[in-house]
Amino acid sequence: MATLQEQTLVIIPARLASARLPGKPLADIGGQPMVVRVARQATLAGVGRVAVATDSREIAAAVEAAGFEAVMTREDHQSGSDRVFEAAQIMDPEGRADIILNVQGDIPAIEPETIRRSVLPLASSPADLATLAVEIADEADRTNPNIVKIVGSPLGDGLLRALYFTRATAPYGDGPLYHHIGLYAWRRQALARFVALAPSTLEKRESLEQLRALEDGMRIDVAIVDSVPLGVDTPADLERARRILAADQAPSSRNGQ
Repeated sequence: MATLQEQTLVIIPARLASARLPGKPLADIGGQPMVVRVARQATLAGVGRVAVATDSREIAAAVEAAGFEAVMTREDHQSGSDRVFEAAQIMDPEGRADIILNVQGDIPAIEPETIRRSVLPLASSPADLATLAVEIADEADRTNPNIVKIVGSPLGDGLLRALYFTRATAPYGDGPLYHHIGLYAWRRQALARFVALAPSTLEKRESLEQLRALEDGMRIDVAIVDSVPLGVDTPADLERARRILAADQAPSSRNGQ
């Protein structure tokens, strides 16, 4: 039987167009393009073959110059999920890989362990896809519509079964709220089914693509992790990422070293 690593493709969708931060995947962070940093972290996770899916020759060249795999995809994709599915078909036309992990290309400080956690629910449940969540600690985040919340039923051992995703404050009453982290580990058949669907009613209302899967009856399991990886959407986010990664890489000053 194939191992989980042999069954998994890790695909990072990346495009140059960005309303708030043009050229985002190639933004320099400590001497490396951001998308290359994500590819490096995904490779360190050791969960499967890693590639960047892009419609940009410039991005592909930067990725390949750093020693990683790039896959050229069409320019007309409406979402990262569509691009990831096309890349999976190119990388593995025989369909040997059963799990397709979509890792966003704008989370340069993500820990390899966080990437590994996004795949693990599929090893022990019949879920169609899996994703991640962090318990919300900041009171302001509970009412922030930019923080997507997961309403889920506990499965035990740091797992939930997702019932709904929303920008509202939910569920009502005492108890934890969970911040959704947008990594998706898909079973290949579920991703093929998903990209063939039209955008759904609740997806359009909440502007949340994952609701299309729930509305179609797919099961989404959620692994709870300890921290939210910094996403880079604005110039301010980029500067913060540069500071965080520079601090992480600075040599220790203890004992004169």
